[in-house]
Amino acid sequence: MRTGSRPLLLLHPESAFRNRLIQAGSSFACWSVSEWEPLHEAMRDAPPTVVVVVDPYFGGTDGEFAPQLGAVLRDFPWASVVAGLKPRRGGEEDVQALGRLGISEIILIGTEDTPQAIRRILRQAQGRFLKSLLRRILPSHLGGRGRIILMASAEAISAGGHTPDLARALSVATKTLARWCERSYLPPPRRLLAWIRVLLASELLDDPSRTVSSVARACGYTSDTALRRALLDFLGMGPTELRATGAFGVASRAFLAELGVLREKGRARKRRGRARADLARPG
Repeated sequence: MRTGSRPLLLLHPESAFRNRLIQAGSSFACWSVSEWEPLHEAMRDAPPTVVVVVDPYFGGTDGEFAPQLGAVLRDFPWASVVAGLKPRRGGEEDVQALGRLGISEIILIGTEDTPQAIRRILRQAQGRFLKSLLRRILPSHLGGRGRIILMASAEAISAGGHTPDLARALSVATKTLARWCERSYLPPPRRLLAWIRVLLASELLDDPSRTVSSVARACGYTSDTALRRALLDFLGMGPTELRATGAFGVASRAFLAELGVLREKGRARKRRGRARADLARPG
């Protein structure tokens, strides 16, 4: 199955709920499947930006979760899986059990399934994989605002967004976003988003089952050539060489090195500013 950068896979027996999901997720490319096996197959070809909405009880017996749910979560740990279920007695324990299994979000049918609520939940599920990648490598000295910008950038990339989309997500103007990035010792917004896309591509290149073409599509590049050009610009290597040396390791070290340079430059600017202020102070 060919998927775009924002696929939404649905496995749920209630047609009314599926229709609400499709309407609320109109910015996604939606596919509905009727059984766990085709869902499993579809996820093999899906990019890590995929969001999957399932009925966790579908195919289960005596009110238990479907055994196939565990297989999906085990085989695709990077996927953002959302459970759509009706509230029922003892449901609090089910919600806790789903959380332990790794379900990222839950839609309560009849309670939290308005279009606005569904869009909010799908948005929260987006970028889960990218956020986890970033959390693995972020330096301890990065401040709170910098982390917020990076997590919002992960969501923007997962949604196929650009600098204006990132600014809107943070409720600031693009010029303010640029100042925030500078003060947080981050690259300018456009370069920051490009870096995150490179990190995602590098992680996928480390999976030998993925072709360069599938990696390019999954990361939102227009072609293999565009991916290769980006990797050469940021890392000085093409896909083949990166795979041979450990692509994500190379990319993450280069990204952290740039953050280190920006931090030193920013601290030097602050020192110069303090020195000028001291010279200007009378007496």
